[in-house]
Amino acid sequence: MTSTLQPTTTTEAVTKRPGRWLALSVLVLAVLLVAVDATVLGLATPYISEDLNPTGSQLLWIGDVYSFVIAGLLVSMGSLGDRIGRKRILLIGATAFGAISVLNAYATTPELMILARALLGVAGATLMPATLALIRNLFHDPRERSLAVGIWGATASAGTAIGPIAGGFLLEHFWWGSVFLINLPVMAVLVLVGIRLLPESKNPNPGPWDLISVALSLVGMIAVVYAVKETATHGFGWEILGVGALGAAALYWFVHRQLTLPTPLLDMRLFRNRGFSAAVLADLLTILGLSGLVFFLSQYLQLVQGRRPLEAGLAELPAAVGAVAAGLVAGWAARRWSVRAVVSGGLAAVGVALASLTVIDQSTGYPLLGTALLVVGIGAGFSFTVTADVILSSVPKEQAGSASAVSETAYELGAALGIAILGSIVTGVYRGFAAPAGTPEDAHESLGGAVEAAAKLPSDQAQALLTSARESFVDGLTIAAGAGAAVLLATAIAAWFLLRGQRLDNAA
Repeated sequence: MTSTLQPTTTTEAVTKRPGRWLALSVLVLAVLLVAVDATVLGLATPYISEDLNPTGSQLLWIGDVYSFVIAGLLVSMGSLGDRIGRKRILLIGATAFGAISVLNAYATTPELMILARALLGVAGATLMPATLALIRNLFHDPRERSLAVGIWGATASAGTAIGPIAGGFLLEHFWWGSVFLINLPVMAVLVLVGIRLLPESKNPNPGPWDLISVALSLVGMIAVVYAVKETATHGFGWEILGVGALGAAALYWFVHRQLTLPTPLLDMRLFRNRGFSAAVLADLLTILGLSGLVFFLSQYLQLVQGRRPLEAGLAELPAAVGAVAAGLVAGWAARRWSVRAVVSGGLAAVGVALASLTVIDQSTGYPLLGTALLVVGIGAGFSFTVTADVILSSVPKEQAGSASAVSETAYELGAALGIAILGSIVTGVYRGFAAPAGTPEDAHESLGGAVEAAAKLPSDQAQALLTSARESFVDGLTIAAGAGAAVLLATAIAAWFLLRGQRLDNAA
């Protein structure tokens, strides 16, 4: 049966809140805050490796523990925002995000860095669902809402460009902790301006916030993702199986509990809408295919090709430019053609771009890299903007927080799994490189460790170590690119069938 979105009511369509576009400018600051933080970490990774000397496993945890925690808490925080007020939870979360960024900046051990990233995930879990939910309640006209979602997505993409460039500049002039401190001025503006401009909104009849469901969601999500990560890194083991089984049981209990509670934390009936479910699945698999590769691309540009941090940041700019441009016209394109054509086409474009990266080597020229990144940005911009619009349009505005949280959970879960699975492919291939005699064991943990070890060896031995390590790293990167391409192309095909008949509303 053809799936259609819920029609917007006439009252919603004709009610246009004054100052809504100014309020949107505050919401995109929150998006900018999260996007910048996510992208600067990749550039700072080589410096963190050198200063904190983490193991390969610790380095992966630094990269993905933020996503683990945020994925486990997004549904809970989205539901909490529906209950206590989305403006309130956004401002509380932004303040905490800025304060915890300071802890990230001054971490002195890998363990403290992992803890700081986890706490940042707790704060970050309050931000993204609140911004999308407030957009749903600010913009009742479907076309205006599509444009607002496009601006929201374009700002996230712009953050991916600003992050590497600002981070590259800071890394060339200051220590690596400075890349986290750039969150503070953005947070300050967001809180001070948001207090005045943002309207409060919440579910008028939310029911109690079920703490058992919160615990089940957190335990289940973290345990399952941890089990996947450890299996990909170290292989199958009974302990890992036990953790995975615990997580699966917790998630099963979570779903069962939501179906029996009179006012659930997450209304599972949302997934009966085929468009909603397909959009969520597309987001999850797309990010899974992208994130692990992107996490290691900054290391490739710096540690393999020898680019300075600012140059590496500028090299990644085409992806953000493409995503910004596509995000702003995605709503129009989906109405001009169809939702499934735009989403599937965008996903296929990303898949083809990732496939082109399977041929790179240490000396690959920038035209291939830049073109691939541009196509990735355009494809992702079209896909993510339209799926976000589908998800928001599929639910009543009272459930906007929960629906937005599901969307962001898919995004963060995909990021965590992508870094865990594809990142483990890169790490697994890398560790097997043939090292000269006398090479420290740390050199096999990460490419940053190899660079640091080479600095302490005689020049001929150092060159042999770096050549072998870089070749092995690139081999792992190309295999991960091929795996990511396969995931994206399969997702494009699935989206074509699952989004059949899906439409974005034109008007009430």
